[in-house]
Amino acid sequence: MLDDYVHRRQEEKRVKSEGRLPPNQSLTLKFPVLHYGPVPPFDPATWDLKVFGEVEQEMSWDWNAFKQIPTAQVHTDIHCVTGWSKFDTVWEGPLFRDFVQLFGVKPAAQYVIAHCEFGFTTNLPLDVMLEDDVLLAWKFNGDYLEPDHGYPVRTFVPQRYFWKSAKWLRKLEFSATDKPGFWEQAGYHNDGDPWKEERYQRRGRF
Repeated sequence: MLDDYVHRRQEEKRVKSEGRLPPNQSLTLKFPVLHYGPVPPFDPATWDLKVFGEVEQEMSWDWNAFKQIPTAQVHTDIHCVTGWSKFDTVWEGPLFRDFVQLFGVKPAAQYVIAHCEFGFTTNLPLDVMLEDDVLLAWKFNGDYLEPDHGYPVRTFVPQRYFWKSAKWLRKLEFSATDKPGFWEQAGYHNDGDPWKEERYQRRGRF
């Protein structure tokens, strides 16, 4: 246990010196599991992913069709609003910027709303989702995602706190207007940039 603590502190010092540790974050060597509600079952025979809203063509993919979409790997760090950061992770899935080319996005689209199992949603501007490292992720460090971490597919947006990388994705809505999601309506920040420490909305007197 002492060796683990010393190793973690050494690694934390290293990434901090490299400018990779956002404000008030701590390095973890584990992969904590955090979500609201149960883990949904996955049936590859009935699962699908849909896109709708301000798109040129509404489309859907079953599991077999989704797996045929070309993928890319992203090597990056991730940061949770609860205070942990995990470094040098490898994620795989279709790049979001390439994925949207399959159906086209109308000029009116300004936001992407991720709709997940049990009605959970989260929101981000389209230009954030089109950044180079955003995926529809289905693999982590070479293996399929664990169910607790969003299998079969989650959005992956490493430049935001990790709740913005929505687990158990089922629909993507392209919208002209912003639609704050589950955690945003509960008080989490609408943008969630860890480098600006955008954890929560400002409330009360200030």
